Amino acid sequence: MRNLPTFPIAIIMLFVIFALFADFIAPYPYDLQSRKTPYHPPTRIHIVKDGRITFPYVNLYVMEDPIFKSYRENKKVSCKIEFFTKTPYGFKLFWVKPPCKVHLLGADKLGRDVFSRLVYGARVSMFIGLVGITVTFLVGSLVGGLSGYMGGKVDSFIMRIVEVLLAIPTFYLMLSLRSVFPLTMGSFEVFLMVVFIISFIGWAGLARVIRGMVLSIREKEFVQSAKTYGAGTFRILTKHILPNTYYYLIVSATLSFPGYILGESALSFLGLGVQEPQPSWGNMLSDARNVNLISSYPWILSPGVAIFLLVMAFNLLGDELLRRQK
Repeated sequence: MRNLPTFPIAIIMLFVIFALFADFIAPYPYDLQSRKTPYHPPTRIHIVKDGRITFPYVNLYVMEDPIFKSYRENKKVSCKIEFFTKTPYGFKLFWVKPPCKVHLLGADKLGRDVFSRLVYGARVSMFIGLVGITVTFLVGSLVGGLSGYMGGKVDSFIMRIVEVLLAIPTFYLMLSLRSVFPLTMGSFEVFLMVVFIISFIGWAGLARVIRGMVLSIREKEFVQSAKTYGAGTFRILTKHILPNTYYYLIVSATLSFPGYILGESALSFLGLGVQEPQPSWGNMLSDARNVNLISSYPWILSPGVAIFLLVMAFNLLGDELLRRQK
């Protein structure tokens, strides 16, 4: 695991930090609205004033055209950026006092800070990916291992179930499972339900691969020795066979993690996943369906950039681990 590529590790760690410390990093609550400043542009941070380097500050933005949501900087009103400060919303990494605002990635149609919602959305996406990977790989490795080790009718029965799941288009299966639950569910309940759906779908393909690996491993001498000493099926699987598939599982997990993020994003984008006001990268992208809004307020695509970076980072890391495995 030494000398892993720096870029993907740095990107992954950045979003992990966002997820763990969202309450500290985000300058505003994710549901804080400002109806007077919809589509507020990204705030410029200045470090030079009157030709001299000064402490970072921002200027007040004033709406000039309420129809086209155009703003201008009022350079007569400046506010210093405060770091590691106590605010009405708790202890924050950075913040500015009213009347100024600091919107690093602008604001959405309700005046909510996009950067804050992006940080809180990382918590949703990373948690869904982590739980999805954990559940899927536990179920997939155990079921696949049992199928390959037992063989016979048990193997045939499990593989038929796997083939049925793999034959169903994944996206339509996600929509079908989501339609079983009422649309009036609370945000936290929907969150848990999305985790269940994604985990339920992902284990079948992994189980088939693990089953193929176990078919060859079960004939090894150390497995036969364990049988001779009277070890039970579960112990042989967990102590002797499955540990020999760990490296493949790690590589597969890094390559599969983006799929869980994209699955949640797709459901939320269609309004079937995590519900407002709880942010996820998918429901934040719902505004981006309007091409005119994208051209006028390109910062609303920030969640899409975050998804792209995280998916690319996991794929690069997975490719590197796969190359080393070979």
